[in-house]
Parts: sequence; C-alpha cells; structure tokens
Amino acid sequence: MQLKKEDIKQEVFDLYDDYAHNKLTRKEFLAKLSLYAVGAITLPALLSFITPNYIDSILVQPNDPRLDSKMIDYESPKGGQKMKGLLSIPKNDNKKLPGILVVHENRGLNPYIKDVGRRAALDGYITLAPDALAPLGGYPGNDDEGRAMQRKRDRDEMIEDFIAGYNYLKNHKNCNGKIGVVGFCFGGYISNILAVRIPELAASVPYYGRQPAAEDAAKVKAPLLLQYAGLDKRVNAGWPDYEKILKENEVTYTAHFYPDVNHGFHNNTTPRYDEAAAELSWTRTMDFFKTHLKD
Repeated sequence: MQLKKEDIKQEVFDLYDDYAHNKLTRKEFLAKLSLYAVGAITLPALLSFITPNYIDSILVQPNDPRLDSKMIDYESPKGGQKMKGLLSIPKNDNKKLPGILVVHENRGLNPYIKDVGRRAALDGYITLAPDALAPLGGYPGNDDEGRAMQRKRDRDEMIEDFIAGYNYLKNHKNCNGKIGVVGFCFGGYISNILAVRIPELAASVPYYGRQPAAEDAAKVKAPLLLQYAGLDKRVNAGWPDYEKILKENEVTYTAHFYPDVNHGFHNNTTPRYDEAAAELSWTRTMDFFKTHLKD
C-alpha cells in the first residue's frame, strides 16, 4: 500500500515530533507508533513513510554548475575548536555578496540543510551551513545517530560555534559584511539566540524555533521574521511572552503562523512537509533578506 499524507492520523505526526525532540526513546516511539498500524497500514510502512527521504528530495544538487559549494574548515576557539560547514558561493558574480548563516535542526548538518544552503546561495548570497557535530566526527549519515551525537554537545559551546560561523562569513573575501541567519527547529532557537548575542546581525529568520529567555529577549536588536507552524503547540506556547518583550523593546518583527501545518513543514524530506506553506514562507524569507541584506 502506498501511503499518503491524508492516510495518517495527526497523532502519528505528534508522536514523530516527540521522538525527534528526544521526548521518546526509539523503543517507546515504535511501541506507540505500532498502535496506528491497522489493516493494510503496517508498522514498517508507517516508519518508512514518516522517516526522512533525503535521496529523492534534493532541489539543488551538490554539483550544481551555478555554485561553488564545498565543505570548509573554520576555527571556533570558544566552542568546538575545529569546525566544518558547507560554504556555497554563486559562480560568475564578481561583486561582494551578503551572507546567510544556515543553521540545522537537532541532528547535525544533514542533506536537507545542505540543500537549503545551496538554495539560498542561488538567490545571490554567500552561505555557510555549519555542522555542530564536527567536533564529534560530523553528521553520521542518519538522523537517529545525529540526534544522539548532538545531545552529547554542550549547548553554550554550540552557540559559540555558530557565532564563529557568523564571523567566518563576515570576514570572507567574497562577503560585503551584511549577514543574516535562518534556522530550523534547534536552528530556529539558534537564530533567536544569535539575534541576542550579535548586535550587528542584519536579519534573523527563526523557523519554529524555541524563544530565548526573557532577560535575553530584551537584548534583541536584529529585525526578525518568525515562521511558526499552526499545529506546533510545543513551540508556539512561548510566543505570547516573546512578542510582549519584542514590543516593549520596539524590535522590528513580523510573525507568520501557517494554519494546519506541523512543526517541520519546510523540510521537504518528511511527510510533515507542506508545499504551500513551505514555498510561501521561503518567498517571505528571501524577500526579508533582500530588504535587510541587499537594499
């Protein structure tokens, strides 16, 4: 049976969200998931359907002739020391370009995030997608191991790794010094935190990212474009308090809530993907960066 998104109960997506955010062990996840394996819908079919499909979902190939895209090394003296990331630069563009830091989810630099880095570069940016798992050997090739590895890293050190990535971009010979950040899930949290920690950050786009603590939120200076999933009760619960602080401090921000979509709706490798919301949110993201980084 070829499963379709409409065949799957919302509870299955909620279960996957809990598993992906370390609230369930794999054993617990499979046990709960098995309750939805009814009739022709088998547990292996459910598991296969809900698991990311990276092979068939890449939109910009690693060898795209329009880009110079390669893994690079950079220093993070306050974090993981030796870091790696995917640097993507448009070819045949001799002028200095603004930069975008692309921050992964809670599982390292997987193929989806690399793809997002290349997509953004094609719009006329130099992009860097760091791998927070670099000090542990890098993204291991699957998300389950990636999540386990990322849990071993100190969060404050990882923040320093992304700040170092920002500095690498800012000082790159092809960059004009204007830097924005976009991140997803854990990367959305990091996008919020970089807006706290880097006063000169030109723009930040957190996708369904946890909000910073109140004392940190009051330090935000960068303009924000916040992208939230309508069904994401876990993350959305923190928005009212965050918005109150942003208003009190006269921070420039726009928040979009995409109705009836799940956390992870931009990630086109899983069935949580929602094409309409993903495309609209990405258009808004690129327009936002054009306003704050190019104009």
